[in-house]
Amino acid sequence: MCGITGWVNLRRDLSHERPILTAMTNTLTNRGPDAAGVHLDTHAALGHRRLAVVDLEGGAQPMTRYRGSTAFTMVYNGELYNTEDIRQELLARGHQFRSHSDTEVLLIAYLEWGAGCLEKLNGIFAFAIWNPDEKKLFMARDRMGVKPLFYSHRGDDFMFGSELKALLAHPDVKPELDREGLAEIMMISPARTPGHGVFRNVRELRPGHYLELDADGLTIKPYWALESREHTDDFDTTVSTIRDLVIDAIERQLVSDVPIATLLSGGLDSSAITAVAANLFRREGKGKLHTYSIDYKGNDEFFQSSTFQPDSDAAWIKRVSEHFGTVHHDILFDTPELVEALRTAVSARDTPGMADIDASLYLFCREIKKDVTVVLSGECADEIFGGYPWFHQKDALYAGTFPWARQNEERVKWLNTDTKDWLKPDEYVARRYQETIAEVPRLAGESELEAKRREMFYLNLNWFMNTLLDRKDRMSMYASLEARVPFCDHRIVEYVWNVPWEMKMHNGREKGILRKALEGVLPDDVLYRKKSPYPKTHNPAYAEATRDWLLQVLDDPSSPLLQLIDVEHVRQVAHSDAAASGTPWFGQLMSKPQMFAYLAQLDKWLRDYNVQIV
Repeated sequence: MCGITGWVNLRRDLSHERPILTAMTNTLTNRGPDAAGVHLDTHAALGHRRLAVVDLEGGAQPMTRYRGSTAFTMVYNGELYNTEDIRQELLARGHQFRSHSDTEVLLIAYLEWGAGCLEKLNGIFAFAIWNPDEKKLFMARDRMGVKPLFYSHRGDDFMFGSELKALLAHPDVKPELDREGLAEIMMISPARTPGHGVFRNVRELRPGHYLELDADGLTIKPYWALESREHTDDFDTTVSTIRDLVIDAIERQLVSDVPIATLLSGGLDSSAITAVAANLFRREGKGKLHTYSIDYKGNDEFFQSSTFQPDSDAAWIKRVSEHFGTVHHDILFDTPELVEALRTAVSARDTPGMADIDASLYLFCREIKKDVTVVLSGECADEIFGGYPWFHQKDALYAGTFPWARQNEERVKWLNTDTKDWLKPDEYVARRYQETIAEVPRLAGESELEAKRREMFYLNLNWFMNTLLDRKDRMSMYASLEARVPFCDHRIVEYVWNVPWEMKMHNGREKGILRKALEGVLPDDVLYRKKSPYPKTHNPAYAEATRDWLLQVLDDPSSPLLQLIDVEHVRQVAHSDAAASGTPWFGQLMSKPQMFAYLAQLDKWLRDYNVQIV
C-alpha cells in the first residue's frame, strides 16, 4: 500500500513548488516507508510514498507512461486482485509492459479505456492521473471505499491526499470546523457522513465514484452502485455461488512478493480466511501460514459473558490454529500501553475515533509489522451477511435512526447549551439518516419488513462498514502494514445484496448462509460458534485510566474542549463507577470507558491540530 497526495492549479505554474509538495508527501511516510517520489509539472504537483508489496523494483511512483506523445503520470494507493486478467487483455490489444506491477497495469488500462477501466478492476484503490496536454486530472476510489481519498477545491487550487494530514500540510488548507464539521465530531463520529471531510472546504471522494478536473471545472460521477433485483437462484445454487466467491476472493488476495499472514480471532470470518489461506499455502508448497491474535493482560480474570460478547476467543483461536497447522502468535497488551496508544490513534486517524478499538488495532499492527508486511482480515462479513444484533431486532429496524447510535440523547447531554443551540444535534443526525434512506435502491413488490431490512443493509454498507474500513486503513497504515479485506470483494457484495433474508438466516442463525457455504472448509464447532466481536479489554484499570485522563482535561481551564461541553454533567458521569460500562453509545463496543477516552482524544485533537471553530 501507499500514500498519495497532490496539488493542481490550471492557472498557476507549480513547477517550483517542491517544498510544499514535499511537506504534503512527508506526512504520509508511515503509509509508505520504503520509497518517496514526486512529479512536478507546470500545473500539477504529485507526491507518493511507497510500501512495496508487489514488484519491489518495477513499481516505483509517480509512474509515467505515454499514449502517443502525451505523458500520463499516476500516483496510486492500493492493490488490484485481477492484475493478470487485465494484463493479458491489454497485451492482446498491443500494449507492452516494463514491469509486472499492478501500478503499470492500472495506468495502461486507463490509457486504453479511460474511465471505463474502472468497471474492469477488482481491488482496493485510490489513484490520480494527470494529463498535461489536456490539463486534466482524473481520480477514482474503489467501490467499497477501502482506500481513502480526500480533496479540497478552493478557487483555482485543488489539493488531494490519502489522509487529512496531507491536505493540512498545504498552507491554504486550514484546520477549521464549521457547524457541520463540529456536528460530525460531536454527534456522528467515529462514523462520518459519506463524502464529508470534517474540516471546512474538505471533502472525501465517495466510494465507487470518479472525479475529473479540467478547464470546464470539477465533475464527480458514480461508476458503481448497488442494484436491487429479484434473486432467482435456488438455495443450493446460492450457497455454491457464495462459497465460490468467498474462496476466490481470499485466494486472489494472497498474492504478494513480501511475507503475508492472517488475523485470527477464532470467529467465523477470520477462521474462514485462515482456512482458505492455509490450504492454499499447503497446495503451493509455501510452508506454514502465520496467524496473529490480540488479547489483553487480565482479560481472563475480568471477562464477563454478555449479549455482545458471549465467550472468550482464546480456546477457539487455539482450535483453528491447531486444525490448520498454522504458526500462531498471541500478542498481549497491558493497560498502560493501550492508554498511551489512544494518543497515537488520534494522529493516525486525524480525528478522535473508536478509542481503545482504534488504539489496540494500532498496537496489534505495529507488532505484526515486525514479521510481515501484508495481512488478511475478516472485516465486512457482518455488514454484508447481516451479523449484527440490529439486523434481527424489530425495534432497531423501525427506530428511524442509525442502529449503532440509538443512544444519541446521551451524546446530546455532553453538550453545553450554546453548542446544542448552534448544532441542533437531533436535526443534524435525522437529516443525515434521511439522506441515506432516500438513496436506497428499492425493489418493487417487496414487503414493508423486507424493505426495512434492505434499508438496514444499505445503512451498514455505507456507514458502519466504512467506519470500520476507515479504522482498519488508518491504524494498519500508521504501522506500515497492509491489511486486506477479502469479504469486501464487490462481487460478494453485489450478489449477497439481493439474497432474501430467509436464505441469509438459514437455520435461524445470523450469517446462516455463509456458515452453510463454508461447511467442509471449517470444523462444525467453529462454523456454528456464536458471533463474538473484536476483542476489547475488560480490565477496570483501563476505565480508571481514561477517566483520570478526562478529569485532567476538565480541570484544565485552557482546554479547548470546555467551550463545547456541559462540564458539570461530564464531570458527574466521570465520577460515577468508571467500570460500569452501561449501554453502548456507538456500536457494540463503545460504552462509558470509551466515552471518557473519546472526549479526552477530542481535547488532544483540538490542541494538536490547532483546530479553529468558525
